[in-house]
Amino acid sequence: MSRKGQKLRHDNQEAKQYQFKKMIAINVPISKCNLRCHYCYLTQLNEWGEGDPVLKYSPEYIGQALSSRRLGEVCLINITGKGETLIPPEMPQIIWELLNQGHFLEIVTNGTLTQRFEELAQLPHEFLERLELKFSFHYLELKERELIDVFFDNVIRMRDAGASVTVELMPNDEIVDEIPVIKELCMDRMGALCHLTIGRDDRHGKKVLTQMPLEKYIEVWSQFDSPMFQFKLEMLNQKRTEFCYAGMWSLYVNLYTGEARQCYGCYCNQNIYKNLDKPIVFRPIGRKCKQPYCYNAHAFLTLGMIPELETPSYLEMRDRTDSSGKHWFSDAGVEAFQKKLGETNPKYGAGEMIKYRISAPVHCIKILQMNYKKGISSIKRRLMT
Repeated sequence: MSRKGQKLRHDNQEAKQYQFKKMIAINVPISKCNLRCHYCYLTQLNEWGEGDPVLKYSPEYIGQALSSRRLGEVCLINITGKGETLIPPEMPQIIWELLNQGHFLEIVTNGTLTQRFEELAQLPHEFLERLELKFSFHYLELKERELIDVFFDNVIRMRDAGASVTVELMPNDEIVDEIPVIKELCMDRMGALCHLTIGRDDRHGKKVLTQMPLEKYIEVWSQFDSPMFQFKLEMLNQKRTEFCYAGMWSLYVNLYTGEARQCYGCYCNQNIYKNLDKPIVFRPIGRKCKQPYCYNAHAFLTLGMIPELETPSYLEMRDRTDSSGKHWFSDAGVEAFQKKLGETNPKYGAGEMIKYRISAPVHCIKILQMNYKKGISSIKRRLMT
């Protein structure tokens, strides 16, 4: 994917400084994956094999829709698949187009599709230094399929190519006895222990996915000394009532359709693909978050969506320093991911915050009504099957 001879373009030529102004979370709505993890939300909700949508827009068009000029500056774009992110054949070109806009990219992947990483490793250096791969370490599946060496080979391949990498394990009850082996693997192959996330039971109000008492769960997994795990524990079940800039400093976008919303759990309030001449609406959630807690606090809150909330940096959530003193992140990644969005965006005064307590504008109400009708139709179709 070297794209030799293809012109590298940036809408904002001054965006070479290593920082970003917004975070765009992109959902790749495919239910395909080459692994079958028992804790995956697709497994929990029995959504394997659902008909995947067809990508109706070209990678070039998507790059224009998410250009740095249209978004207002260079952004951090997180791309996460409902299944495995890198499966769609268009994904390498989409990654190229977004990096070519000057953005930082974070790609969530299970790390097993070697051909994709061989392609990504051929990207220009100025792209690779703004690319971060979040490798989900699905130990049990990798072990059963004899893919552990493939996984770590691809992690090292991307790190050696100049990209930032991070390795994240889903702590689950079934691998507790394997913890010594997992720790040894990480130290041998990465020079540092992996980070830990916290599994959610999406069937039961996003509770922690474990049969252990929470105190025992924490005791067992704290031995990885993962700042990400510790921070997510601190934020667990903490309802946020402060003024949140999600929706203003961030956006949640469906890659295939262009439908966008302020954050997870919000209704769609616009389509950013339909008219590229129409400006994107950025409107903060404010104090109207509907989630029981910020389950992606490790990203949104560490980037500073609630400026007065003291948090570690996103760099601390993802980076490690190995036994030789080398960062998992590139120099550009280290510089960019330790900053907060409040450093590059103006904050509201008390008077401006008040207006976002008022009910949603008319166009949002119409879209809410449309989404409600779509939801009812979807339920009826499922009941009839």
